[in-house]
Amino acid sequence: MRIASLFIMIAALACAQAPAQSPIPHLDRQGAWTRLIVDGKPFIVIGGELHNSSASSLDYMEPIWPRLGRLNLNTVLATVSWELLEPEEGHYDFTLVDGLIEGARKNELKLVFLWFGSWKNGVSSYAPAWVKKDVNRFPRVQARDGSRVEILSPLSDENQKSDQRAFTALMQHIHKMDVTKHTVIMMQIENEVGTLGQARDFSPAAEAAFKQPVPDALCRYFVSHASQLIPEFKQVWVDAGSKPSGTWEEVFGRGADEAFMAWHMARYIGEVSAAGKAEYPLPMYVNAWLVQSPGQPAGEYPSGGPVSRVIDIWRAAAPAIDFFSPDIYVSDFKGVCASCTRSGNPLFIPESNPDSSSSAGKAFYAIGQHAALGFCPFAIDSFPEDGLLNNAYAALNSLVPTITAQGGPGKMIGLLQLESETKTNLELAGYGLEIQYEKDKAANPAYGLVINVGPDEFLVAGSGISIHFGARSAGPRHTRILSIDELWYDHVTHGPSNLSSSGPSRAKPPTLISGRRLNGDENGGGWHLQIPPGKPAIQRIKLYRHD
Repeated sequence: MRIASLFIMIAALACAQAPAQSPIPHLDRQGAWTRLIVDGKPFIVIGGELHNSSASSLDYMEPIWPRLGRLNLNTVLATVSWELLEPEEGHYDFTLVDGLIEGARKNELKLVFLWFGSWKNGVSSYAPAWVKKDVNRFPRVQARDGSRVEILSPLSDENQKSDQRAFTALMQHIHKMDVTKHTVIMMQIENEVGTLGQARDFSPAAEAAFKQPVPDALCRYFVSHASQLIPEFKQVWVDAGSKPSGTWEEVFGRGADEAFMAWHMARYIGEVSAAGKAEYPLPMYVNAWLVQSPGQPAGEYPSGGPVSRVIDIWRAAAPAIDFFSPDIYVSDFKGVCASCTRSGNPLFIPESNPDSSSSAGKAFYAIGQHAALGFCPFAIDSFPEDGLLNNAYAALNSLVPTITAQGGPGKMIGLLQLESETKTNLELAGYGLEIQYEKDKAANPAYGLVINVGPDEFLVAGSGISIHFGARSAGPRHTRILSIDELWYDHVTHGPSNLSSSGPSRAKPPTLISGRRLNGDENGGGWHLQIPPGKPAIQRIKLYRHD
């Protein structure tokens, strides 16, 4: 008994002295602000997505990992494909998964895995050979003429269960390997799903289902959320009579085909996600190939995919999906961001144009204007190490602690110059901001973000911007600059060259420290804060008011 008691005391002492394990990565929703929590702290994905095939070879990735670090990323988005995970049915190979996790750890990076299972970009090119070859067991979408399309049908239970088993095995393995390290922080389920070439599946099974009543769960959702529905598809429902029940054509009229596919895609992926979360509940999202132009019919973009107009159908069918993300390759970047943040959906951009110059400003804008969970241009492994993005990412990395602690809705705005725009007027924290834009020598647009960090005090970061602050709230009418200080990183000794390609170490988050006091010619005689075009800079401005 004495020996047993001694062992119990030793075990209790060891438990008391052991560091508490931080919770797994998760989302923290506080009103209109959703934050990603990693290792117990708010985290912003300053990342990039690899080419689709890069992560299929560990040897290929070997020289890429250090390059990603020099681009100042903190997170990499990498593919895990069903065909390589389960080359033979029931036999799983986690060699690539383990190698990618180890590679990320060695280079102090986080990972978001993209599950290329049943669908990728509207087709089923990453399904295993044993699935592709058996068209009877694993049925495909059919065109109106009866021909099979290379798209697994979302109405097939066999398709869904097979994908679900593989994804569940993946999540079990990630849990086993990473539950204490938290290298993998989120999961994307499938990729840009939907039917291309036709608005819906016309297989015999789909035709029979299309003639059946709309599922009660979807009808109840539309009726109970009538005042909060996304306007575009609410109007489709209203135009059809706002019916609480009926067939797909009776309830959704002109939008019946897209609604039908959205429901079945979402139900399928929602069940895959729920099964994976039962093993390891990381945040999970789906991404969308966007409508490319106003009025473009479903089928010219993947019909049934999670574009913002049908998010309500996805929410009704797939509650296990945490949020919906746009892949932004269209010109209206600001409009897409606004559209995809409606009804409480947090913004996360897993793909954007593979361009270092334009990505710099887009990252600042998405994070500053919409408190985005993260921004990731596509094909990051092809980006130049001396491009504009690595400097912008270095600046953003240093701002993350301030953004996550003091930013968020109502406390922060993003700036991004449109093609012909030279100025704009915005408001923040009781002040009107008169903003002037100036492109750099290569005609890259100006960009930035502004954070209200205290009474009459703002942190401004960006490139090619000048801001005059004027009082808009009750109190003294006239606004003057008390002080402007430039901010450097704590590991830098040469002033503005802090925004170098080497970037701050991710092992120790950068800390902003004061540089020069800019109360002379640099502020236009006390009129404005000014950051010239070029490498992004960071300044802190304090204001005072008088009559």
